[in-house]
Amino acid sequence: MLKRLSRTGLLAGLVVLFVVGALLSPAFLSVPNQLNILRQAAFVGIIACGMTYVILAGEIDISVGSLVALSSALLGVMMTKLGYPLPVAILAVLVVGMVSGLLTGLARVFFGVPSFISTLALYLALRGLAQIITGSLPIVIDNPVLRFFGNGRMAGIPVQVIILLAVFAIAFFVSRKTTFGRSIYAIGGNAKAARLAGIPVDRVRILIFVITGVLAAFVGILLSARLEAGNANIATGLEFEVIAAVIVGGTSLAGGHGGIAGTFLGVLFITVLSNILVLLGVDPFAQDVVRGAIVLLAVLIANIQTGETRKD
Repeated sequence: MLKRLSRTGLLAGLVVLFVVGALLSPAFLSVPNQLNILRQAAFVGIIACGMTYVILAGEIDISVGSLVALSSALLGVMMTKLGYPLPVAILAVLVVGMVSGLLTGLARVFFGVPSFISTLALYLALRGLAQIITGSLPIVIDNPVLRFFGNGRMAGIPVQVIILLAVFAIAFFVSRKTTFGRSIYAIGGNAKAARLAGIPVDRVRILIFVITGVLAAFVGILLSARLEAGNANIATGLEFEVIAAVIVGGTSLAGGHGGIAGTFLGVLFITVLSNILVLLGVDPFAQDVVRGAIVLLAVLIANIQTGETRKD
């Protein structure tokens, strides 16, 4: 019942945003702008699927923005400076994302390092590494296949949007219809009880970070395709948009409550709001203030939901 009310409220909020956007900007409801909203939602939403798993399990990952930047930088270096073909470069980038998530998971499982601390370290280190290998300069990537994934369309729909819908569909199926998905909820609800019930808690914790790392690396590739360049300066603050989208979507920071469907609505809410602010010409620094307020509001909503759940 609580999740249903949360989603209903979020849908109502989305409707209000669309009405406000339409009233304040004549360009808001235009087809190009709506497609642009969906394209921007893809970059947040793909990572948000993995982040939902992480937060459902009672963990956090604040390194995803830096991992996106490193993935983009690495793709540019490998293809332009080192001359590797696109498939090899993509595979290498995805492996880097997997290793990043694996390090976080191993630190959490075998050394008891809180995921906030380990991902904070990666948040700093990964972007620093991205700056080093690119010299803080964009690296142009001239590849027609990559260009298609950045700017191409299928049946008039941007490729990134199709990928977003596919990722959400898979993530939803996994969370609701598989043992792995049910294990995530159990661990977030009570990790000790889950372990006693025979759930491989350590393995699941490692896997959710690996999945999130791979998805972040994949978004780095998509952003590079969109920009036609490897850039170490992209995705600054992306991790906070992702986390805010997941929490606004009804997933509790305490773990065990929420889901992919709510995250999808949360991603749309965050992206539409950002689009309206841009169309209205709001100062970028003021936009940061609004995003910060959204993160705070998201946490407050999560705390209220958790409190109501405990009362039940």
